[in-house]
Parts: sequence; C-alpha cells; structure tokens
Amino acid sequence: MNPITTRLNVDNLLLQALREDISDEDVTTNSVMRSYKKGEAQLICKGDGIIAGMDIFQRVFELLEPEIQVEKYASDGAEVKKGDILAVVRGDIRVILSGERTALNYLQRMSGIATYTRSVVKLLEGSHTKLLDTRKTTPNMRIFEKYAVRVGGGHNHRYNLSDGVLIKDNHIGAAGGVRQAVEMAREYAPFVRKIEIEVENLDMFKEALEAGADIIMLDNMSAETMKEAVAMAEGRAETECSGNITRENIEQIKDIGVDYVSSGALTHSAPILDVSLKNLHPLE
Repeated sequence: MNPITTRLNVDNLLLQALREDISDEDVTTNSVMRSYKKGEAQLICKGDGIIAGMDIFQRVFELLEPEIQVEKYASDGAEVKKGDILAVVRGDIRVILSGERTALNYLQRMSGIATYTRSVVKLLEGSHTKLLDTRKTTPNMRIFEKYAVRVGGGHNHRYNLSDGVLIKDNHIGAAGGVRQAVEMAREYAPFVRKIEIEVENLDMFKEALEAGADIIMLDNMSAETMKEAVAMAEGRAETECSGNITRENIEQIKDIGVDYVSSGALTHSAPILDVSLKNLHPLE
C-alpha cells in the first residue's frame, strides 16, 4: 500500500467524506439492491492527463467492504488517455454504488492537480527553478492535493504552520519591521528551521538579506525587479517568487534565476480530470 494511505491517518479523512455522502443509508441503492450480489464495474478515463490517487480510490471502497477487489491497470504518475480502462472494481454491488462518488471525487481532483502541475513543470524545463505549491488547499484535502503536486513533478512548500517559518507582511507589521521579524524568528525557532521572509521591494529585500534570512520570497515583483534581487543575493540567500503565478504567465519567470516559484493555482485552480465508473453488471 502506498504510504499516502497511512500518513497522518488519512483513513479518518476518507471516512469523514463517506459519512458526508452517506449520513444514514444509501436509500437509492438499498431500494434497487436488497441483498448481496457480486458485480464489477470499469474505471474509465474520459480525458487525457496524469493519474493520481489510485490507492485512495481503492481505499475508499475497502473502508466500506474490506473484501472488495480493485484491479488497477494504471499507477500514479502515468500518462492516461481518453477511453483508457484504469481499473476494474469487483465486489458487493451495493458497496460499488455507495462508494462510487466519493472514490471518484478524490481521483478526479488529485488527477486534475497532477495534470495541471505537470503542464507547468514542462514550462520550466531548462531552468534550475523548482515549482512549489502553497497552503491554498481545500480544507481537509491538503495531504491529497500536495501529494498530487508531487505526482505531477512539482515540489511541496511547507505542509502547515508547524512545518516551517514563513514571515509574511502581517508578521512583519506585528514585529515592527523586516530585521526585527527575522531576528525574532531566529531566536525562537529551532536551529534546524530555515527562516523565510516575504518582501515587496528591493529595500525590504536588502534588509532581509542583511538580517540573515535563509530564503527571501519576492512577492508580486516585476521581472526586472526580481532580476535585480537575484543578482543582489549573490548566493547569500535562496530566492522564491510568488504572487498570481499561473500556467499562462510562468514562462516569464523561467530566465530570472530564482531558486523557487510557488503557485497557489496548482491546488486552487486546477480543473478535474474526468473519470467515471461504468458498465456495472452482476457476476453471478
């Protein structure tokens, strides 16, 4: 089983999603299928893209019925085409019907993110700049969405607020300035943590550099200003650019020389990859 199915106890999240869809009973399924009958259905791709979340798809059904079988023909990270049969699900027809929507929701969402991420990564080919996600994720979906980014070839920024120091504009305001914020973070945070700070202009960048920030985020700067900042850094700090970065404009970043580019669009704006469970029929 893929580690994602055990990290941070994802079963609880999957069960919450199932309870959201089945608060008492699946009244439609129980109306047309009164008792056990074994059946199978095909998981069919309805568009081209990168698949992600096959183990999650399987796990949703297993939580409803441990004996259910999911025979997978594609693995996470694979390029899939419209019409491809990705898996066959066999078991209690009632379980297949009741778990279908929840399982597909995860698979569609995760595959959409992986597909979008892969398309953006390709636009950065030839540069040393790494593509990062952000915390702009769907509530209770972060572990799945950030996993999908990795499947698509991107990299994860910090997972949550406990995972790293990232000083933003309001933190700077609360601390009284760039230098003060960096110094306070350095004093408080464990020595193994890097200190990252967001800046909006070259004066703030210079102050962050002199204060000893490890990573400086260039927020909503012009390409020309970012080039100046990268030259000014001279390797004393890593640089990251952020602010409304999408597939449509990321090529403008490619030749600037920043170490990282972070994009909330990877998780909040990626369209789903359409997949369906079709051809359900009894086996006996």
